[in-house]
Amino acid sequence: MNYILHFMKRLNRFSGTALYVNLFGMTISSFLESISILLLIPMLGLIGIVSLEIDNSYFSSLSAYVQDLSPTLSLMIILGIYVMIVFIQNLIQRKVSIRNVEIQQLYSRQLRYETYHSILQSNWSFFLKKRSSDLINLLTIELARVLGAINLSLQLVTSLIFTVIQIGIAFWLSPTLTLFVLGCGIVLGVFSRKFIKEAKQLGNQTSQLSQSYLAGITDQLNGMKDIKSNTLEASRLKWLSVLTKGMMQEQISYVRLRMNSQLVYKLSSALLISCFILVSFKLFKTQSMELLTITVIFARLWPRFTSIQSNLEQLSSMIPACKALILLQQECGHSAEQLDLNHDKHASLRIAHGIECRNVSFRYNQDEYACTLHNINLFVPSNQMTAIAGPSGAGKSTLIDLIMGLMQPEAGQILVDGIPIDNKQLAAFRQSISYVAQDPFLFNASIRENFFMVKPDATDEEMWEALQFASSAEFVHKLPEGLDTVIGDRGIRLSGGERQRIVIARAIIRKPSILILDEATSSLDTENEKKIQEAIERLKGKMTIIVVAHRLSTIRQADQVIVIDQGAVVEQGEYHQLAADSSSLFGSLLHNQSVASA
Repeated sequence: MNYILHFMKRLNRFSGTALYVNLFGMTISSFLESISILLLIPMLGLIGIVSLEIDNSYFSSLSAYVQDLSPTLSLMIILGIYVMIVFIQNLIQRKVSIRNVEIQQLYSRQLRYETYHSILQSNWSFFLKKRSSDLINLLTIELARVLGAINLSLQLVTSLIFTVIQIGIAFWLSPTLTLFVLGCGIVLGVFSRKFIKEAKQLGNQTSQLSQSYLAGITDQLNGMKDIKSNTLEASRLKWLSVLTKGMMQEQISYVRLRMNSQLVYKLSSALLISCFILVSFKLFKTQSMELLTITVIFARLWPRFTSIQSNLEQLSSMIPACKALILLQQECGHSAEQLDLNHDKHASLRIAHGIECRNVSFRYNQDEYACTLHNINLFVPSNQMTAIAGPSGAGKSTLIDLIMGLMQPEAGQILVDGIPIDNKQLAAFRQSISYVAQDPFLFNASIRENFFMVKPDATDEEMWEALQFASSAEFVHKLPEGLDTVIGDRGIRLSGGERQRIVIARAIIRKPSILILDEATSSLDTENEKKIQEAIERLKGKMTIIVVAHRLSTIRQADQVIVIDQGAVVEQGEYHQLAADSSSLFGSLLHNQSVASA
């Protein structure tokens, strides 16, 4: 239960005195409810069902008081007090219940915000090790289960307060009988540990199955084109059938467990009440009035015992979700970049001289012997175009990630105008970069909203200018709603080339200091690729351009070409100089591409 207590302590710190005020309200409400039960006995006495003539009890005091009044007046007074207590009790309970929901919802919002904030603050290496579906599962299903555990915990606290007050009143009436019932309850609690342990095991299964389900569905929806084109529908349906069968069996097992425990609790409740009446009458010689009162109290109290046991079972099933969320937050904490996510506070850096990689080495896993990049030394001059080339797996994308500050080198430094980039400058540095990936990503929104996401104050004129620059204005004009056309999930309603050009236009509208194109023209046809190359050529001298090139013919206008192979810089120079050397790696790669395209 330590994982649940962790969140309860955080709830306590978050809500402050409001939580204690609510707990006090719960206590008063439970006390008034108990008093209203005790007032039922005098009412029964006044109408002749039971006798109030019992010595040495609070009933005798009530009997002496009401006998001085007429029966009608006495009954009216007691009924009036009873109605007033019930009214006040329900008024307090209403206020407490509403306030409880407010506290829970405020904390739920805060917990969701904190969790997502910690994920956003994590470095890029964290995301390279995580499946996006696992993070989605934690942010949705598992987080909902954590919030459910918090709600159940508050219900448990309410039940405990009510139970303690009822036990106190029962103990005041008859200590011996109360101890007898509590002893039976403790024995029942010991036997219920088996159910709680099984509930926790089923909770682990729930977490694993929900994670597998979401991961599989996410992958298949993303790969639906491959599924359809390769007729994999049958195998995917078989996978879903097997998984959902496991989910069904897990839910049935959990319901069976709860019903078994409820059966045990209810049977034990009936046996206990029977034994309680028999023992109190035969052994303890309890007076009928006390016996009736205690029976009424425990008739209301025992369902609370079963409710507490049921809550404990449900809480046990939610422990794995609480544990998973805590571990995620801890992992995010270890991977945190400590950046201020409010980019509006940061003015983008303007590069005067250039970006330098000085003796940079990097490996993804510290246990690996070989470095992905080792001893990289290069300089990217400002306001010029630098191309990075090399065979697949050479480390080009890793180098770009390091230059953008998404990852930190194991050794060496990344410097801008001779100043090392650290956490203080990192946010401003990234603010100065626009990045276009080979696989274009667009939000499921309109084209206009996609522009607003990178530049909230963008005007229509700026949008059309960026679209014109990226050779996109013509086809956007032809769309049904122009800039307000919703382009679907990841821009699926557009062709691959159209998506790529919209992404380039979105990158340009920010007017960045650094433009990084990671094989960004690979999805374009020859005509549009030529237009983009001309546009990039116009940008030379206005911003620093870094191009990761797969098709080497597209980087003829680069001011310098850096060739990487097996994690090291092996060649560097002008395009025509490297292309003319047939013995160079660049010349070999260029020749092979020319032969392949012929």
